[in-house]
Amino acid sequence: MTRITLLDPSNATGTTGEQLSQIKTAFGMVPNMFKAAANSPAALSSMWGSFGALGNGRLGAKLGEQIAVSIADRNNCNYCLAAHTGLDRKAGATAQEMVEAQAGRSTDARTAAALRFAIKVVNERADVQIADVAALRAAGFDDEEIVEIIAHIALNLFTNYLNVALDVPVDFPGVKLTRAAAA
Repeated sequence: MTRITLLDPSNATGTTGEQLSQIKTAFGMVPNMFKAAANSPAALSSMWGSFGALGNGRLGAKLGEQIAVSIADRNNCNYCLAAHTGLDRKAGATAQEMVEAQAGRSTDARTAAALRFAIKVVNERADVQIADVAALRAAGFDDEEIVEIIAHIALNLFTNYLNVALDVPVDFPGVKLTRAAAA
């Protein structure tokens, strides 16, 4: 039994109904996370709007999903780990790249820098140092991309907390948590 009602999309009306219809078109189904968020039209609008905005950002889908899995593993979010692992494979990542991203690593120096930064932001509750931001710049990220990385972190904290706190049932193929990124 979940800790919150999962809204039945067929009963949704107005903006919530429209957004759930868009989500169904995008995913081929309405994932349980969105059904949980739909209990609050404001929360659903925030979440879905953020996915749309960041999906059109400069970082690209693959890096966005790699950030998501590294944060999901750190936060023990089975739901997001499963969902984003599947989405990242659709974005062109290999299975090995996903295992590495889950652990906060990458053989690509730019991706590795972004993942290290994301994990540090989560672990340190955003209390990072000038050197941490400088490391992103040294890896080739500009100010727009640095802010976008933080936006991805914030969105993933929101979705992780929603799914973990409310024990949202995972409706994607499962992926084992490792907490490797916590080390």
